[in-house]
Amino acid sequence: MNKSGILLHIAGLWLLSTLDASGKWLVMAGVPVLMVAWVRYAVHTALMTAVVLPSRGKAMFQTKSLPRQLQRGLLMITTTVLFFSVLGRLPLAEGTAINFMAPLFLMAMAPWLLHEPHRLHRWLGVLAGFAGMLIVVRPGAQLDPIGVALGLATALAFAFFQIATRRVAHDDPLTTNYYGGLFGTIALTLALPWFWTMPELNLWQWLLLLSTGATGFLGHWLQAAAYRKSPATLLAPFSYLQIVAAATLGWLVFGQAPGRTTAVGMALICIAGLGVVLIEARMAVASAAKPS
Repeated sequence: MNKSGILLHIAGLWLLSTLDASGKWLVMAGVPVLMVAWVRYAVHTALMTAVVLPSRGKAMFQTKSLPRQLQRGLLMITTTVLFFSVLGRLPLAEGTAINFMAPLFLMAMAPWLLHEPHRLHRWLGVLAGFAGMLIVVRPGAQLDPIGVALGLATALAFAFFQIATRRVAHDDPLTTNYYGGLFGTIALTLALPWFWTMPELNLWQWLLLLSTGATGFLGHWLQAAAYRKSPATLLAPFSYLQIVAAATLGWLVFGQAPGRTTAVGMALICIAGLGVVLIEARMAVASAAKPS
């Protein structure tokens, strides 16, 4: 077991949760969602251009399918804008938990969009995860219904984003990361005249806004480094620790701690996804062990 890959993966997840917490704080402070997203991508792209591009050169732009990279970039923007909108309406932990329905949506769509076989454990995982989501958003949870609807839309968009990411898996991960940030920056810059409204921010708030690009860049860089050191099947179960990170930051920054029933729903979502990941990993090992 490569522990360094696991540690890098977990560190990346915490940084990305920090990005989410910063985005939520800024949206609650009155900064438009699209403005937060634009700064996040612009700084991310600037950092990659300064840090990664000099060593990669033209190789950074080499892709086997520019249209697929563009499609992934557009889905990335959609997911980011939707999720920041969710965080403006829901607590960080609950919003993150609903977003973790994305892998389960992906499993449900995989037989048709990725031509993967139907498997009973995947469907059971989808049903268990959906039950967990219903517990999180149950009547009495006092969650904004628009926020919940946006959360489900975010999870669905993120599932399509994951499919798009699989379709560009033949490219270097840093190339894919760079194109995603670049397309996001260009698209949101073109739309800038229609949403350029900014409340008065003090120096600390401006630094927090700029930090969204830095935490996004570092978080994704650590993720890429983790996947270079460890196989995806090993790292996948640890992805669900992001819900723990979100719950911790939600409590520390916003004083929003999930109740017991909500925590049960979150745990059920984690168990559903984790169970499917572990079964898939065991099946992969068994298949590799079979004599050819």
